Amino acid sequence: MGYRGKLTEQRQARQLRRAGLPLAEIAAALGVSKSSVSLWVRDVEFAGPVVRPARGRRRDPNALQRRKQGEIERLLEEGRARVGRLSEREFLVAGVALYAGEGAKRDGAVKFANSDPRMLAFFCSWLRHFFPIDESRLRVHLYLHQGLDLAAAIAFWSALTDIPASQFTKPYRAVPDPSIRNAKHVRGCVGIRYSCSATHRSIMGLVSALLSDAVLPG
Repeated sequence: MGYRGKLTEQRQARQLRRAGLPLAEIAAALGVSKSSVSLWVRDVEFAGPVVRPARGRRRDPNALQRRKQGEIERLLEEGRARVGRLSEREFLVAGVALYAGEGAKRDGAVKFANSDPRMLAFFCSWLRHFFPIDESRLRVHLYLHQGLDLAAAIAFWSALTDIPASQFTKPYRAVPDPSIRNAKHVRGCVGIRYSCSATHRSIMGLVSALLSDAVLPG
């Protein structure tokens, strides 16, 4: 059975709902449909939506924007159909490829950083599935601009990664660039660290095997 039995996504969806996120944002964060999220969280007590900064009124999309959105939605569905349900081996290889691109290579600890909730959710599921993890040794470092809601960001990432807030290290609060009107990542960027040389070396062995087997152009 592949990892996409949706059990992980269901648990994360329920945690994010308790944290106050609306259905649409949970669906986007986990890469699933809004209808699936609605079904999974129907009995979860909703604390209310996360407050967003007020913005000016938006115009209705024009014909070009509607065509663009239609194409995006069509290709998203096509992508889901082409990938389908990952087998055990496919899940392993996908996680190895993800770590090869985004993970730390220096010996000593497993480190993975990203601002995309889907990447973090995938990585956490992969790490826990294929390696014996001591949950108490997981640490999360949050990079968040000053002026953004630190408590909300910690609650979001804690629910998504299933790592207690008590295991978050001191966050880095960057000074925002005044030339940028809106923060690009309202919940910041997260780095996950697991200090275990054996696990890191095991992952790097898989990365080496994957890259050694790559087909290079002649």
